[in-house]
Amino acid sequence: MELRHLEYFVAVAEERHFTRAAERMRVAQSGLSASIRALERELDAELFVRNTRRVELTDAGHALLVEAHRTLASADAARDAVAAVRGLLRGSLTVGSEQCLGVIDLPPLLAAFRRAHPGVEIKLRYAGSAHLAEQIRLGRLNVAFVALGDPVPDGVRLLPLATEDMVLLCHPAHALADSDKVEPAALPGEDFVDFSADWGARRVNDRMFARLGAERRVSVEVNDVHTLLDFVHQGLGVALVPAPVTRKPHAKGLHVAALDLPGGSSWPVSVALPAGAPPGPATEALLAMAVPNPIGHSGPADRTTAFG
Repeated sequence: MELRHLEYFVAVAEERHFTRAAERMRVAQSGLSASIRALERELDAELFVRNTRRVELTDAGHALLVEAHRTLASADAARDAVAAVRGLLRGSLTVGSEQCLGVIDLPPLLAAFRRAHPGVEIKLRYAGSAHLAEQIRLGRLNVAFVALGDPVPDGVRLLPLATEDMVLLCHPAHALADSDKVEPAALPGEDFVDFSADWGARRVNDRMFARLGAERRVSVEVNDVHTLLDFVHQGLGVALVPAPVTRKPHAKGLHVAALDLPGGSSWPVSVALPAGAPPGPATEALLAMAVPNPIGHSGPADRTTAFG
């Protein structure tokens, strides 16, 4: 089985179209189609259901896609390891992150990394933490900065970075704006603006209300921090957010209140890595710039030391 065949297979699986896959891989469509047919003959299984508009994965294709991502990631890691022995860092580094983690500032970090290692191409993807963890498990990301609590997803290893408090944000004209500390018992009757279900903050909030045995009404669901703040500014609901969100310029003018809850409500931020496989040289170099002693780190980092 040739790596080239797997690369073409992944391109078709992700593009759901042979022509677009061929353009992405910069090869003739006839050559790409021939590679897919050769792979199907070798595996004695159809990988795609083809029609005039698009192609869909068969069950065999879905099974192969997971392993193809892992195999290609391992091959990239092998090339990078050899280059590292020669004193070079090369290849690509795919980084994921949830927005506004606060404990780490990715743009200057990645800029510094590129200046130190110009031979490494960086790809940055923002998404909810649950989605990022799944991408780590599938081998589609090298490293991700996430907000995930227990249980740790299968196939993922977490290195804790820091923990932030969850706080209440509301419009200054809201009745809760008279208090600097709010009891959760006062919240179930409110309309909430919250993130989608795969965001770390949303999961923290859902677990907190489940522990309290209380229901809440999420009237507006968003997938972007600035949009959440816009809706709170418009008085469409209150929001429970990690403390770093309240420090954004866009949050200026909103009222911030602590939660009067024994033990508080915390939002853990971690580095997510594939379980069972050591990080590649580029990943190690990035983490060395972001976190002291990241590999094998067993407890929360000192934020002052780690992030300045």
